[in-house]
Amino acid sequence: MTGVLEIAANSLASALAAGAAGASRVELCTALELGGLTPSAGVIARVRERLSLPLHVLVRPRAGDFVYTDEEHVTMLADIAHCAASGCDGMVVGALTGSGEIDLARCRELVEAAGALDTTFHRAIDLCPDMPAALESVIALGFRRVLTSGGAASSIAGADMLRRLVDQAGDRIVVMPGAGIASDNIGWLVTCTGAREFHASARQALPTRMRVPVDPALGMNGGESRADVDRIRSLRAALDEAMRD
Repeated sequence: MTGVLEIAANSLASALAAGAAGASRVELCTALELGGLTPSAGVIARVRERLSLPLHVLVRPRAGDFVYTDEEHVTMLADIAHCAASGCDGMVVGALTGSGEIDLARCRELVEAAGALDTTFHRAIDLCPDMPAALESVIALGFRRVLTSGGAASSIAGADMLRRLVDQAGDRIVVMPGAGIASDNIGWLVTCTGAREFHASARQALPTRMRVPVDPALGMNGGESRADVDRIRSLRAALDEAMRD
């Protein structure tokens, strides 16, 4: 059995690195430092044009919690329609109520809007006080996959809950661990959780291209952070080895 490695790509360069290094799929987003936001129409178009891998797009209109207003919900529906029209293969989305439950009404509309697109419920589930109950709601809504750290800061810390969710899900939905996954722990996660799909950003910080001093107080003095080919290859190799054992 071959494991699935999804790379969270925050740019065209990151998506191309994923394609060159043996990733299985790309989740396209922006602002990973904020947990990920919806990328621009231009980025989606360029990545779809250049990338042969399956392309899923994060639909998240703002940072912060996942309790959305009516206007934000309409924006998300419009973003899903754009992704479908742009030839994307899937969407990554989610919405909660103020009490930390899955927002069934909004999520049902989001899944219906996705139509034939592959659907992943994102890490909003990690904010739910009762994750097993939340997983049942996600399954009932028709999502094909859920991205989660097991309600912890990293998949390593949440491994026990991840194992519980994988066992609970069975063949009804894919439970995909994400957060803090690297080549030196992905094999352990395969063994401990029983998961077969994994999500990582495999990023490295690049130096700035500016050749003049920039005041650090401006908050714009660093270089970009992007997915690294060597890190993705190491992840791919470690996952393949773990799946053979």
